[in-house]
Amino acid sequence: MSRVEKVVSEWLPLPDVAEKLEISVTKVHALVKDGSLLAARVGERDIRAVPAEFFAEDHILESLRGTISVLHDAGFSDEEAIVWLFTPDESLPGRPIDALREGRKTEIRRRAQALGW
Repeated sequence: MSRVEKVVSEWLPLPDVAEKLEISVTKVHALVKDGSLLAARVGERDIRAVPAEFFAEDHILESLRGTISVLHDAGFSDEEAIVWLFTPDESLPGRPIDALREGRKTEIRRRAQALGW
Protein backbone atom coordinates (compact mmCIF):
# COMPACT_ATOMS: atom_id res chain seq x y z
CA MET A 1 0.00 0.00 0.00
CA SER A 2 1.40 3.38 -1.00
CA ARG A 3 1.78 6.32 1.37
CA VAL A 4 -1.10 8.15 -0.30
CA GLU A 5 -3.36 5.11 0.12
CA LYS A 6 -2.53 4.98 3.85
CA VAL A 7 -3.75 8.53 4.55
CA VAL A 8 -6.89 8.59 2.37
CA SER A 9 -9.61 6.14 3.34
CA GLU A 10 -12.12 6.67 0.53
CA TRP A 11 -11.35 7.07 -3.17
CA LEU A 12 -13.54 7.77 -6.19
CA PRO A 13 -12.36 6.36 -9.53
CA LEU A 14 -12.49 8.99 -12.29
CA PRO A 15 -15.67 7.55 -13.88
CA ASP A 16 -17.40 7.87 -10.47
CA VAL A 17 -16.20 11.49 -10.21
CA ALA A 18 -17.69 12.14 -13.66
CA GLU A 19 -21.02 10.67 -12.55
CA LYS A 20 -20.99 12.67 -9.28
CA LEU A 21 -20.30 15.96 -11.12
CA GLU A 22 -22.53 15.02 -14.08
CA ILE A 23 -19.72 15.61 -16.58
CA SER A 24 -17.75 13.38 -18.96
CA VAL A 25 -14.70 11.38 -17.87
CA THR A 26 -12.71 13.44 -20.39
CA LYS A 27 -13.69 16.58 -18.46
CA VAL A 28 -12.57 14.94 -15.19
CA HIS A 29 -9.17 14.23 -16.78
CA ALA A 30 -9.04 17.92 -17.76
CA LEU A 31 -9.84 18.97 -14.17
CA VAL A 32 -6.94 16.85 -12.92
CA LYS A 33 -4.62 18.15 -15.63
CA ASP A 34 -5.43 21.82 -14.96
CA GLY A 35 -5.02 21.45 -11.19
CA SER A 36 -8.66 21.71 -10.13
CA LEU A 37 -8.47 18.18 -8.71
CA LEU A 38 -5.71 15.86 -7.53
CA ALA A 39 -5.67 12.18 -8.48
CA ALA A 40 -3.42 9.25 -7.65
CA ARG A 41 -3.04 5.68 -8.84
CA VAL A 42 -4.46 3.41 -6.15
CA GLY A 43 -5.65 -0.11 -5.45
CA GLU A 44 -4.75 -3.46 -6.88
CA ARG A 45 -5.64 -2.35 -10.40
CA ASP A 46 -3.61 0.88 -10.08
CA ILE A 47 -6.53 3.03 -11.24
CA ARG A 48 -6.55 6.82 -11.10
CA ALA A 49 -8.84 8.03 -8.35
CA VAL A 50 -9.64 11.18 -6.41
CA PRO A 51 -10.09 11.41 -2.62
CA ALA A 52 -13.82 11.42 -1.86
CA GLU A 53 -13.37 14.21 0.71
CA PHE A 54 -12.54 16.64 -2.12
CA PHE A 55 -16.28 16.90 -2.71
CA ALA A 56 -19.15 18.56 -0.88
CA GLU A 57 -22.25 16.74 -2.14
CA ASP A 58 -22.27 17.17 -5.93
CA HIS A 59 -19.44 19.68 -6.37
CA ILE A 60 -15.71 20.09 -5.77
CA LEU A 61 -14.78 21.96 -2.58
CA GLU A 62 -14.50 25.60 -3.61
CA SER A 63 -11.27 26.15 -1.67
CA LEU A 64 -9.51 23.19 -3.28
CA ARG A 65 -8.26 24.62 -6.59
CA GLY A 66 -6.42 27.58 -5.04
CA THR A 67 -4.90 25.35 -2.38
CA ILE A 68 -3.71 22.86 -5.02
CA SER A 69 -2.15 25.75 -6.93
CA VAL A 70 -0.25 26.92 -3.82
CA LEU A 71 0.98 23.36 -3.14
CA HIS A 72 2.12 22.92 -6.77
CA ASP A 73 3.92 26.28 -6.56
CA ALA A 74 5.67 24.98 -3.41
CA GLY A 75 6.98 22.06 -5.51
CA PHE A 76 4.56 19.34 -4.43
CA SER A 77 3.57 16.56 -6.82
CA ASP A 78 -0.11 15.54 -6.87
CA GLU A 79 0.55 12.58 -4.55
CA GLU A 80 2.65 14.68 -2.14
CA ALA A 81 -0.11 17.31 -2.05
CA ILE A 82 -2.74 14.65 -1.25
CA VAL A 83 -0.54 13.23 1.54
CA TRP A 84 -0.04 16.73 3.01
CA LEU A 85 -3.76 17.52 2.87
CA PHE A 86 -4.70 14.25 4.62
CA THR A 87 -1.92 14.04 7.23
CA PRO A 88 -2.96 15.16 10.74
CA ASP A 89 -1.21 18.29 12.01
CA GLU A 90 -1.30 18.81 15.79
CA SER A 91 -0.92 22.57 15.37
CA LEU A 92 -4.18 22.86 13.41
CA PRO A 93 -5.46 20.55 15.08
CA GLY A 94 -6.60 17.94 12.59
CA ARG A 95 -5.91 17.52 8.89
CA PRO A 96 -5.61 20.36 6.38
CA ILE A 97 -8.46 18.82 4.33
CA ASP A 98 -10.75 19.04 7.38
CA ALA A 99 -9.82 22.71 7.85
CA LEU A 100 -10.65 23.36 4.17
CA ARG A 101 -13.98 21.61 4.58
CA GLU A 102 -14.66 23.89 7.60
CA GLY A 103 -13.96 26.99 5.52
CA ARG A 104 -10.50 27.77 6.91
CA LYS A 105 -8.77 28.10 3.53
CA THR A 106 -6.70 31.20 4.37
CA GLU A 107 -4.88 29.42 7.20
CA ILE A 108 -4.25 26.31 5.08
CA ARG A 109 -2.98 28.29 2.09
CA ARG A 110 -0.67 30.32 4.34
CA ARG A 111 0.79 27.08 5.73
CA ALA A 112 1.09 25.59 2.24
CA GLN A 113 2.83 28.72 0.97
CA ALA A 114 5.35 28.54 3.83
CA LEU A 115 6.30 25.01 2.69
CA GLY A 116 7.79 26.47 -0.49
CA TRP A 117 10.39 28.50 1.41
